[in-house]
Order: sequence, then C-alpha cells, then structure tokens
Amino acid sequence: MAVKVVHYSAVRAAAVPDVAGVTIRWVIAKEDGAPHFALRVFEVQPGGASPHHRHWWEHEVFILDGTGQVLTEEGDFPLQPGTAVLVPGGVLHQFRNTGEGLLRFICLVPHAELEGWAGEVQARGK
Repeated sequence: MAVKVVHYSAVRAAAVPDVAGVTIRWVIAKEDGAPHFALRVFEVQPGGASPHHRHWWEHEVFILDGTGQVLTEEGDFPLQPGTAVLVPGGVLHQFRNTGEGLLRFICLVPHAELEGWAGEVQARGK
C-alpha cells in the first residue's frame, strides 16, 4: 500500500446525482488503499443543499469555506469555516448553503460494504 498525498483540487469534482448545485470529490477512497473510510470534499453552491436524509453511519464533517446550516431533528446549527460537526447515525440531516459564496466541507464516511458489519454489531447489542 502506498501513501497518497494529493491536493483536493487535483481530484475531479463530480455532480451529486439528482442534487442541483452540489459536487463531490472522492479525495481518498477504497481504490486508494483506504480499507474502511472515504474522505470526500463537497462543494455546495449558494442556495443549494444536500438531500434531507438519514443513514446508519455517522458523519464527521469539517467546514472549510463558506457559511450555512446543518438542519437536524434537534434543530438547525450554523456553519462557518473551522466548524466541526458530528451527525450520529440514524439522524435526519441536511447541509444547506445560506451564504453568498461556495460552502465547502470535508466529510468522512465508512465504505458501503461496512453496512452489513454495522448491522451485525447492532444486532448483538454492542
């Protein structure tokens, strides 16, 4: 396994399917030799937002640029550069750009195939 060092902008930005004004860069992925987690950079245009959704895994998010809000069942929380966010698994959430410039953030998630493992752990009550 090789060490990967890359500037995020060297990774191609792709449109998020069915979500206007949001792109994703898979900066570190399974194909890079990362066996458990992917590191992604999202860019949300002014007025744009991620889908309002939930999933079993938690999000670890770090805001790089711009301003916005993370909307959750517990309330809405402001976002600005330097803000760190933990969205626990199962929580309904959305990241929304409320500013005039680009909202850019890092998001760390487990690989999809770990979903089966997570279900087994939850079933055992751990």
